[in-house]
Amino acid sequence: MQNNNKNNNKRILNYLPYLIVLVAVISLFTLNQPASSSTLTYDQLLGVIETEKVSESTLSIGSNVSTVKGVYEKEGKKVTFNSTLPSSEKEISTVIDKLSRSKLTIVDANASNMFLELLYSMLPLIVVVVMGIWMMNRMNGAGSANARAFDFGKSRARLENKSKVKFEDVAGCDEEKQEMAEIIDYLKYPSKFKKMGARIPKGILLCGPPGTGKTLLAKAVAGEANVPFYSISGSDFVEMFVGVGASRVRDMFHQAQQTAPCMIFIDEIDAVGRQRGAGFGGGHDEREQTLNQLLVEMDGMQDNSGIVVIAATNRPDVLDPALLRAGRFDRQIIVSLPDRKGRCAILAVHARNKQISKDVDLDALAKRTPGFSGADLENVLNEAAILAVRDNVNQIGMVQIDEAIDRVMMGPAKTSRTYDEKTKKLVAYHEAGHAVIGLFLDNAQVVQKVTIIPRGQAGGYNLMTPKEEKMMNTKNDLLATITSFMGGRTAEEMFFDDVTTGASNDIERATNIAKDMVTLYGMSDLGPIKYNAGSENVFLGRDYNSPNNVSGQVAFEIDQEVRKIVNGCHDKARKTLEAHRQELINIAEALMEYETLTSEEIEKIIHGEGLSKPTKDEAREEAQKSSETGETV
Repeated sequence: MQNNNKNNNKRILNYLPYLIVLVAVISLFTLNQPASSSTLTYDQLLGVIETEKVSESTLSIGSNVSTVKGVYEKEGKKVTFNSTLPSSEKEISTVIDKLSRSKLTIVDANASNMFLELLYSMLPLIVVVVMGIWMMNRMNGAGSANARAFDFGKSRARLENKSKVKFEDVAGCDEEKQEMAEIIDYLKYPSKFKKMGARIPKGILLCGPPGTGKTLLAKAVAGEANVPFYSISGSDFVEMFVGVGASRVRDMFHQAQQTAPCMIFIDEIDAVGRQRGAGFGGGHDEREQTLNQLLVEMDGMQDNSGIVVIAATNRPDVLDPALLRAGRFDRQIIVSLPDRKGRCAILAVHARNKQISKDVDLDALAKRTPGFSGADLENVLNEAAILAVRDNVNQIGMVQIDEAIDRVMMGPAKTSRTYDEKTKKLVAYHEAGHAVIGLFLDNAQVVQKVTIIPRGQAGGYNLMTPKEEKMMNTKNDLLATITSFMGGRTAEEMFFDDVTTGASNDIERATNIAKDMVTLYGMSDLGPIKYNAGSENVFLGRDYNSPNNVSGQVAFEIDQEVRKIVNGCHDKARKTLEAHRQELINIAEALMEYETLTSEEIEKIIHGEGLSKPTKDEAREEAQKSSETGETV
């Protein structure tokens, strides 16, 4: 009801200007068009004064001619009259004597203010004009889309006055923060850099996968810097009209030059900075003109000193080479996925405003989430907080965080999807096959969790993390990874003498790794030669028609090498599972009973220890009880 009342009030306010103008127009006609009016000669004037009842009158005495105005009643209606007469003493005395019975006002025409009379007569028209202008401004609005229709060429950059994000809110990228802090230091104290003859980079390009904190880092720069900070998206430059984007670039740098030293942040610059002439059938005139203007403004004939441009993109490979040369984007900062230490720091930042249970180990949580970006980790804690509210507990515990990790990686659990006993057993042995390979194969990743609860398109999955995070992988590491992918399919062949479609994703990932080993990494009998572009992102206009640099014979040999690697890992997986057949059976039976096993529980199983584990409902009840008395970190 309150929303309806608010909407009704807004509608009334929208119609209010129109009502005011209507009333003003009606008043104008009412004031200037009396019911009855007449102009009289001097003789008629004397007759009206004698025969009619004049209620009020005005005599304006001029030097040659005088004017008489007044009102009298006739048949119950008021009639206005006016007349002129010579300004002789006889006529004026006669009129004054006859009008003395009414309310007579004598005015000296020579002393009257013509400006005030003119203003009074034009007052209704002035009111109407002012109201019309006010209505036009209200309809267009300075910040509305209609108003922007008249200033296409104006910059869309927004001035960031007070950003609440600081460097302390950005974790997991210490080196990147140091580079950005250097830029801020230059803008604050340029003299010490000039003293050494140093020139600050004109442009800084932040590159990296999505969610690694590029935009957040730019916001932190805005929060730390005491200089004007303009932010804009690359898509804000491009319009359907050619030349609009270039005009906006000019206006943006013009505004920045007036407030220099300052910073400009362009998010998703690949929307406007793509390579020129890389489209089918020609280039994109609007985007290319915008890019040309950006190149000129950053380093052209006119010096834009004191302006530092920061840009962010996920696709530096599609940017125009002229944009990346020295003098424009001098410095490229790679904001990569955080390591274990960085993930722990990111989790600590996002856990500040959340009620985290004391027994939650953030370092252990960082160890379980390799490959997660900063956005993924924030999403994990947010999902855990939502689950804590759903479970009606006072603190976020490991039960909620564990479920949140699964939801971020694979999606929500499909609790409504039920298995029959045969399918459940098949999925359990499939996942147990992956787990055994991870446990007993050298160079394989460590098994953290195994579950047969369906999530997304998967019937179950293994959470496996590397023993230690490396900057590069060896050939044995890649072979062990392929072997672990083949563990599920091999277990199906061993225990059911049949195969299912459940291993399709495992086969795809194993094949891709094997292809990269042959064509990119030189880890095959074909030698250390790069045969194709691998799995790099394809820039459609540039790479679609690129010639294939391998012959038919070499392509055949590549296929043979890929098949050789995959089949070899498949055989190795069978040997490993045959050697640890009983451990695989024990893990599969435990999965059928409990559905989910952690690394600690798997260790107990392979050592022959008994496993007593509460059900999911019992675990949630226990977590709720502990949260009522626990402490937060």
